Amino acid sequence: MLKAALTDYPSYFQRYIDLVPDDNELIAGFYIQRPIIVDFLESITEEKSNYAYAPDKWTLKDMLQHMTDTERIFGYRALCFARGEKISLPGFEESEYAANVNAGESSWQNLLEEFFAVRFASELLFKSFSTEVLKRTGIANNNVTSVGSLGFITLGHVYHHKKIIEERYL
Repeated sequence: MLKAALTDYPSYFQRYIDLVPDDNELIAGFYIQRPIIVDFLESITEEKSNYAYAPDKWTLKDMLQHMTDTERIFGYRALCFARGEKISLPGFEESEYAANVNAGESSWQNLLEEFFAVRFASELLFKSFSTEVLKRTGIANNNVTSVGSLGFITLGHVYHHKKIIEERYL
């Protein structure tokens, strides 16, 4: 599935989808992003991972935990829609999730391992979907979204946070 084929997703996710290169097919997008994000995140030291650029902002550890949690949620939504779930899935409040985890107690290495494990599972999940399944839709947070769109949103969410880290943390 190409990004240009996307039709069903909430408009607020456009900012993530726009960050995925136009010529990326979904599965290729995961493979292309893998070395970029692995090298980038592994370049961050344990010391730097505790940094927040302002008193009320997340540390890099908090952000990576958010990225992991969000990837899990997007993957769950994709799985539900792929399997024909008819009920509306709930939204999630990122600040509430962040308030209920203490990423600072984990090492950067442990957080990286968790993120990479979740990412690998996401790659396999989306790879398992046929073109027909990628077109299926469901409702999450009262918005219609397609399985394929969730794949591109997942990729774009990571590019979004990479950009924030580059601009505000490094």
